[in-house]
Amino acid sequence: MKYKTILVIDDNPAILTAVKICLGGTFERVLTLNSPDKALATIAQEHPSVILLDMNFSLGVNSGQEGMMWLTAIHRRFPDIPIVLITAYADVRLAVRALKNGAADFVTKPWDNDELVRVLKDAIDKAGEVIPLEQLESEHVRKVLSKCDGNMKRAADLLGISRQTLYNKLKDPL
Repeated sequence: MKYKTILVIDDNPAILTAVKICLGGTFERVLTLNSPDKALATIAQEHPSVILLDMNFSLGVNSGQEGMMWLTAIHRRFPDIPIVLITAYADVRLAVRALKNGAADFVTKPWDNDELVRVLKDAIDKAGEVIPLEQLESEHVRKVLSKCDGNMKRAADLLGISRQTLYNKLKDPL
C-alpha cells in the first residue's frame, strides 16, 4: 500500500534528495521545502499525510529551537497531521520535549532507511486511529490524578467532578 503525500522540510539539498529517493516507493508524492517559511501555506494547499521536519535551519545553530518553534506553529494550525522530527544532533531532552509538544516521533541523522519508513508509516497509522472516549477519559483522569500526586480531592476539583465520581471512574475497567 502506498501512502499519499509526505512533506519534508530540511535546509540541506542532499538530505532532501536522499529522502525523496528513500521514500519514493512508499509515498505517492514526496514534497520538499528547503526552508520552513512556506510550510504553513504548503500544508494548507497540499494536505500531506505526514511531515518530516528538520530541527535546525540556521547555519551553525544546532539547538533545535527553530524546529520546536515550527513544530508548535504547524501542530497548532494542523493538529491532525503527524510531524516526525529529524536532526543530526540527537539530544534525549530535546526529543522528550518535542514529543511532549506534539511530535509523533523523532529520528536522528544519519537514519536507517527501513526505520525511517517504519516511523513515518506508524505516525500516519496512529494518527488515523480512533481512540474510544472511555479510554481517553480514563487516561485523562489518571494523568490529572498523577499531576495532583494522588490527592483525590484536588484531582476531583481540577476535573470539576465529585470525589465519588472520581472514585467510580477509577474503578471502572476499560
